[in-house]
This record gives sequence, structure tokens and C-alpha cells, in this order.
Amino acid sequence: MNIDIATLFPEMLENYLSQSIVGRARAKDIFTVKCHDIRAYTKDKHRRVDDTPYSEQKGMLMQCDPIFNCYEAVTEGREKPHVIYMSPQGKTLTQQRCRELAAMDNIFILCGHYEGVDERIIETLVDEEISIGDYVLTGGELPALVLVDAVVRMLDGTLSQPDCYEDESHYNGLLEYPQYTRPEVWHDMRVPEILLSGHHANIKKWRHEQALITTAKKRPELLEKLELTDEDLAIIHKVVDFDK
Repeated sequence: MNIDIATLFPEMLENYLSQSIVGRARAKDIFTVKCHDIRAYTKDKHRRVDDTPYSEQKGMLMQCDPIFNCYEAVTEGREKPHVIYMSPQGKTLTQQRCRELAAMDNIFILCGHYEGVDERIIETLVDEEISIGDYVLTGGELPALVLVDAVVRMLDGTLSQPDCYEDESHYNGLLEYPQYTRPEVWHDMRVPEILLSGHHANIKKWRHEQALITTAKKRPELLEKLELTDEDLAIIHKVVDFDK
């Protein structure tokens, strides 16, 4: 996978993208990512990339030309990438969408700033808008990092085994089961005995039951999207009273 990110703050992104699991995957060429400074593509001698909107809206709006020039320079001679604009108006990012994006070869991410970008750029270049939640940030850099992290960790070779992410929250629609590590007893609280048993089938069953219970308690609306068995429902109703 190749990822290009158009931003006003490439150094901010580079620092994160060179660290931890994502950084190691990048170093192993599991994916490539390049951060492009939009200011480098403006013809303004002061490197301005923004101007006041044609409205009574306060603030500044990113102009078309610097973004468009950046996109054309980055993609020249290459297959058209899938262009994503990180925006609070986009569809909320989900694990399923991350799985779909992880199957793509080329992604171009546009990070807005100030009051966003000129609408004509969205109409001309953008294939989809993605939000990481119903709130507004000062720019698209943090959302872009969230997107890259969530997608890259599902690429082959990033994590040691696929079950490192397949067992996690949201991958199959449920939240993840509780997890424990040493010491076995902490503040008089013990690790569940079944996890010490070494009985893999029973542990797997326990994990599924706990995932159901955790989801029912914390995010019950997620269960509406799943096809639950009668056994699943019985487990849930033992601990959660939906009549309340």
C-alpha cells in the first residue's frame, strides 16, 4: 500500500508515523507513506494557502490551487489514488471501512485546516469524506493519523498474527473480552481461573461470552447489527436487564 498525505504540517505527521508499530511496518516496507507540504505548491510569495470565505463566516478557508497543484504533482504518471478528505461532515470511520481501505493499493489523504477547504476541491478531487467522530478539531492531521494507524495495522506483516486484530473490539461487531496479565492477584482481585486452566476450548468459549456481556453493558446498540443465537441471547439476559 502507498499512502500520500497532503498537509500544512508534515513534521507533525512524520513524528508519529516513524514510531511504534506503524513505524516498524513502514521501515519494513509493508507500506509507504509520504507527507506533502501543501505550502510548497502555492505561487504566493508569502506561502499563503488560505483566504477569507465568500460569506459572513469568520476564519480562513484553504484555497483550491495549492491543494490541486500538490495533488497533480504527487500523482503525476501514477494510477489515480482513492482520495479521502478528513472532515467532520464525512461518514464516521468504522472497523469495516478500515478493512475495505486496507485492500486498496493507493490512498491520498487531504488534511484541511482553518475553516476547511474550498468546496470545489471536494467536488473535483475527493472520493469520500471520513470523520473520526461528531466533533471538530483544528485540522485534519490527527484524524489522518487515526485513519492510517487503523488501516496499516491490518496489513499483512504489520502485526505478528491476524488474530492480533481479529480478536479486538469492533472487528466482528463485538467489543473485546476483558484481558489480564501478571500478577495473578492484584489488590485482592484474581485473574479468572479459566484463563489459568490451559483449556483452549473453554477459554475460547469464555472469551466469546465475555465479549457479548461487555458489548451488552457498554455498547448495547452494537448488538442490533448482529445475528445472535439463542445461546448468545441467554448469556446476555443473565447479566443485562434490557427492560430497564
